[in-house]
Parts: sequence; C-alpha cells; structure tokens
Amino acid sequence: MIPMLEFMHPGRLWLLLLVAAVLVFYLIVGSRLQTGTRRRGKTRLDLVIPKDSALKRHISVGASLLAMASLVLAYAQPQDITQVPRERATVVVAIDISRSMRAEDVSPSRIEAAQTAAKEFVDMVPASFNIALVTFSGTAQIAAAPTTDHTAVKSAIDAIELEPATAIGEAIYTSLDTLQLAPPDPDHPDDPAPGAIVLLSDGYTNIGRDSADAATEAKEQNVPIYAIAYGTAGGYVYEEGVRVPVPVNHAELSQIAKNSGGKKYSAESIGDLRGVYQTIASSIGYDEELVEVTDRFAMYALLLSVLAGAGVISLAARWP
Repeated sequence: MIPMLEFMHPGRLWLLLLVAAVLVFYLIVGSRLQTGTRRRGKTRLDLVIPKDSALKRHISVGASLLAMASLVLAYAQPQDITQVPRERATVVVAIDISRSMRAEDVSPSRIEAAQTAAKEFVDMVPASFNIALVTFSGTAQIAAAPTTDHTAVKSAIDAIELEPATAIGEAIYTSLDTLQLAPPDPDHPDDPAPGAIVLLSDGYTNIGRDSADAATEAKEQNVPIYAIAYGTAGGYVYEEGVRVPVPVNHAELSQIAKNSGGKKYSAESIGDLRGVYQTIASSIGYDEELVEVTDRFAMYALLLSVLAGAGVISLAARWP
C-alpha cells in the first residue's frame, strides 16, 4: 500500500507535478472544446464524423496519467515492508501437562488433540529452525533441548504424561533458559538466533512465580510469547469421583501475550488449534524487511499503458 512506502530518492517525487500539469491541461482543453461547440453549434463535419465516446476518452487519458504517475514512483525507487523467510530461529513449544488437560471438551481430549496439533506445528516450522519442548505442571522441565532434529521433538511430545498443578510462570522462565541452549550459527557464532515461545495452556497459575512478571522478562530478552488459551468454558474433569470444572483462563494468557509483546490466541477444538499453529508458524518463519519494489510500479505502468493504448486504438477506429 502506498501509505506504507518509503523512497530511496524522495526528491524525484516532485515529477508528479508534471502529471498534475498534464491533467490540468487536459481539463482546460476539454472545457474549451465544449464551450466552442456550444457557441458555434453542430457543423456538417460533426454530422459526418461519429462522435467520440467521452467515457473512452476519459478512461484513456486517466490510464495514461496513472501510468505516468507509476513511472515517477518507480523512478523514485520505492521500498515496502515485505515478509522475508528467516534462515534460522529457535522456537520453544511449551505445553501444559496439568491434569485438567484430561478434559474431553476438545475431542478426543485436550491433551491428545494438543499432542497431534503440536506435532503438526513442528512439521510446519522451517527445517533450519531449532525447536525445543518444555512441559509444565507444578514444575517446568525441558523435554527436548533446542535441535533441528524435529523428529526427536515429536517423539518427546508423544511421551507426555499428565501431572498435577499449573505453573505457567515457571514454564516461561524455563523456556527462556532453554533458548540459551540453542547451538550457535557456525557462520555467525556471536549472533544469536531470534527466539520465540509458543505456550499452550488451559488453566490458571496456582503455583510458582508470577506469569505476568515472567512475560515481562521475556520482553526484556526480546522473546515474544504466542499464548494459546486452549479449551472451553464448560470443560471439566473428575477428581476422586467429584466433577471439577476446568475453564480456560483467558485473562492470564492475554496478559502474558501483552507483557511479552506477543499475541494471544484461543482454540476450542483441534481444528481451531491447527489454524492457530498455522498462523504462528507463518509469523515466526518470516521477518519483515524494507525491500525495493520498483518492479511492482513498473508493472503497474505497463498495464495502465496497455489500457490507455487500447482506449486510443478504440477511439481511432471510429474514424473513416
């Protein structure tokens, strides 16, 4: 979009005044021709020569002017924000393994659907990215250190077993520690790879350090957290024969995403979860960079010139 553009040679944009001058000239000439026709009335020549289509004439001139403007923009060498694939990054997948994940409001159960979608997410991430797995309940542990062996990470996801309590804050701190374990780039050993945390949880922090403070620490380390609120408000599990509601805590996960500079998502089914993971994979797989887009405006100028030329040929074909 033009409002987002920057130009390598903004001084050349003054040439747009020439386009404006041609437009003014066209309007003046058209106005004088109409005035002259009204004053003298129709002549025999007007009766012999078919009348031009005003619409075709306006479209042809308009296309010509737009083509000129596009050429001026191309000459100024515009730059636009473009998504460029990252060569490397480290992603920590943090999965809640508290007992509330037994709830079956997500078919076949929260944990089984989460495992399936998480493995699919691993397959979506570029092969050059390091992926790690952190699982958390009352404590958090590194289930798989950062590695490009994505098959090993999927095996670790399959091995998940549920445990009591939920310590989301500890999961974030452990994930930040895990990022430090990522192997350096052989070509740029002092240049750390970008990091991100994808955190999936269905519950409330009920043990350990505060999750909001942990998210603030993540932001200070330039690590966004993509927090997924997973499950429905009507979820429940049975503990010793007693039905226990396990609704999702959207507020806490929203605060985590906000404090870290990341984004919060919601998923109430495996289909929702797959869609969220696809969106996150697209986000972490690309950097936004300012790239020259001169060719884009050159193409616009070419298409508009073809349209203007077609209009002129159509008008000329009306003459004998």
